[in-house]
Amino acid sequence: MRSRPSPETLPHTGPLTEVMKYNSVGQARFAEGRRGGYQAWLQHQTAFASPTGPPHAMAVDTASAPRSFKHRLHPSIKTSAPRGIRRPPNKIPGRHHKMVKVALQVPSATMATAMALCLSASALAQSAPQPASDTLQDIVVTAERRTENLQDVAIAAMAISGDKLADKAVTRLSDLQFASPALTVTDAGLTQSVNIRGIGLASGSPQVANGVATYIDGLFQPPIVTTNSFYDIANVEVLRGPQGTLVGSNSTGGAMFITSKSPELDRVGGYGEVAYGNYATVATQGAINIPLTDTLAIRLAANHREHNSYYDDVGPYHNQPGGLNETDGRLGVLWRPGAFQALLKVEAANKNTGGYAYRPIPGTQYADDAVPGIRNLDYNAPTQNSERAIINSLELRYEFEDGITLRSLSGFQNKRINNLYDSDATEPATQTEQQYVREREWSEEVNILSPTNGPFNWIVGGYYQRNKIDVDILNENAGFPTNIGTKNNKLTTGVFAQGGYQITPELELQVGARESWFHVTGDGGVYIGRGIPVFPANGLQVADTAGRHDDSMPTGKVALNWKPDADTLFYAFAARGYKPGGFNSSTSEFSPETVWDYEVGWKSTLLDGHLRTQLGAFYNDYKGFQFGRIDLTNGQNGVVNLADATIKGVEGQVQAKFGAFGADAGFAYVDSQLGSITVVDQRLLPPGTLGPQCPAGTASNPPVCFDYTGYLRTGGGGPNLFSPKWTGNAGVDYTIDLPSGMTLTPRLNLAYVGPSYTDILYSRVTDYLAARTLLSALVTLRSGDWTVEAYATNLTDRKYVTGQSGNNEFYGAPREYGLRLHREF
Repeated sequence: MRSRPSPETLPHTGPLTEVMKYNSVGQARFAEGRRGGYQAWLQHQTAFASPTGPPHAMAVDTASAPRSFKHRLHPSIKTSAPRGIRRPPNKIPGRHHKMVKVALQVPSATMATAMALCLSASALAQSAPQPASDTLQDIVVTAERRTENLQDVAIAAMAISGDKLADKAVTRLSDLQFASPALTVTDAGLTQSVNIRGIGLASGSPQVANGVATYIDGLFQPPIVTTNSFYDIANVEVLRGPQGTLVGSNSTGGAMFITSKSPELDRVGGYGEVAYGNYATVATQGAINIPLTDTLAIRLAANHREHNSYYDDVGPYHNQPGGLNETDGRLGVLWRPGAFQALLKVEAANKNTGGYAYRPIPGTQYADDAVPGIRNLDYNAPTQNSERAIINSLELRYEFEDGITLRSLSGFQNKRINNLYDSDATEPATQTEQQYVREREWSEEVNILSPTNGPFNWIVGGYYQRNKIDVDILNENAGFPTNIGTKNNKLTTGVFAQGGYQITPELELQVGARESWFHVTGDGGVYIGRGIPVFPANGLQVADTAGRHDDSMPTGKVALNWKPDADTLFYAFAARGYKPGGFNSSTSEFSPETVWDYEVGWKSTLLDGHLRTQLGAFYNDYKGFQFGRIDLTNGQNGVVNLADATIKGVEGQVQAKFGAFGADAGFAYVDSQLGSITVVDQRLLPPGTLGPQCPAGTASNPPVCFDYTGYLRTGGGGPNLFSPKWTGNAGVDYTIDLPSGMTLTPRLNLAYVGPSYTDILYSRVTDYLAARTLLSALVTLRSGDWTVEAYATNLTDRKYVTGQSGNNEFYGAPREYGLRLHREF
């Protein structure tokens, strides 16, 4: 008798997995339908038993049974934990038993050839078109390291499967804010500020951790998160609220998981895609899955995207700021000889642009020198932005006879960034800056998971992460160079446990706890006059940024979940999140952030599976908000803590599917209130301001000291930064049947992000991001394995600011449109 195989998309892929289909060998966990779900689940389980044995002798995998189904199993049915099995032989013998060499950095010509081969690969395999469902497909979650329906889990979350990203006009991380309520992603030059419910990252300092933990294939991303395009993606997931138990530190606002597709053992297949659009956009991507043996498979994926700048640089160098040329490649290797599984993923990314595109903020220091028009720039220096990254992950998993699973996830990441830009963004040769950044990260997570065929299930684990970041900045400052160099070493460790007890078939108590330890050391300084004869050869040191910091913090969650029937869940929980502190110098440290999150929620599936809703309310007690400000002990940009703050709000999501008509929508209302603090208004400082605060009675004498007294202002007392009061999104589509089995599906998306502030001084001139409403449209023609799409984003060509850094602001992309050809095989 055969037992059911383990799924290929297990918790290493991230906490949410949208199960779109299942096949006869159980490649993915079956998501029970809302009509006759229990019977469908039971029939799926019995398909793996001996065809000659009586039903009462079958071994049923109760680990995948929804909680509301487990108590309905007949007592004569034996239960067993899922075990891995050997896959049946591939249907195309001989062709795939060869060594495959892969080059991860693929030039565009090679990429185009690969795409052409993918599109003409129908001789390898043919797949019949799947009939469209007239009801909603369930979303399976593993946020608690268990495979459960999202509707059954006490968590506020949004998930998009890879094949739905284009429908929602999501091509990279920053686009997610237009598909997920309460999420904002704002440009800040070297990095992006990711915030959920107004909690995340409000400082560009490498000392500050992200408050929204971002993961790629299960690996935590360092402070400077990759901005490359999505390709060959299995799912993208957003968890709202602190994830202090299983995710750990750096998740005070929430967590995001980006999961690529993994190899499959039972089929040769893949896809190819080409696109062309305005601004000379050319995009190609594709993937191929090749089983080499019954237990070994590989998946190769590649991506190339390029487009011209959205801006016209009228300066002497005619740069292409904001233009793009990126090439990425990924190799996945899956080995599953039985109960043991090993999954290796190696990814290389290479991204080049013509530099950052920004303009002086109106009312700031260099605004009068800017050329008119937000799409016009006047840089006085050559500009560039080069990013390279390697991301390696290895997941090992073994399931014992008693159903206990041992899991290990190891990772190494290496990122390099080289920037050259005109930091004042105007024609006068005032400030030209170079940045060199290198990040390396090693991580290891070990989990032990219990089986789930009893009233009590649990998980215990440990985590280790070491991060090294080197930053070297050279600012010419109109012929008076300033060098800033920092080297940081961060060590994060933690242990955690979580358990759930089924008090009754309808009521569950869940308790989780984690202890985290954080240690950081750094060395660096600020030097002026390098290369000027009257100064030392390497410049005169005017500030010391060396230091160290240690802290630890307990976090966790207590939840009570009541499920009165299979289609309804009510929940209430309290959870604590934590973001570590750090240092500005040897004499200046900043404290950790902590958040206590109290939430209640209701989830329901209605109208026989045609309508699904999620509604929740939350209250956050937020302490130690970290944000960037001048540190008066050395006169350099640093990080300070604000007094206590509160954040409260409501969120809702709805999805509907009635035959050919589909719709989805989400909204969030967030009301926040920060405490008050006195800070320096940096935008009022004269050029070349350097030095610590002068002693009382001492006149300013930079770089020895500077008297900041006249520039002090009272800030705070208003809403949290990067926290719109209202955000929302909605989409509708309708599928029209055409002759010859073809279908035509038009879709329209609407996204709204309300106004927010970028600084606690709340200036409507210099610290304000106006509201924006964006429309996108997609028309999809399908015929078998072929898809042709006409797309357009920002249909109204809305001009809006996406973020700020210093005295400069960044703008969103203009209207883009084009055609995309996609082929599955």
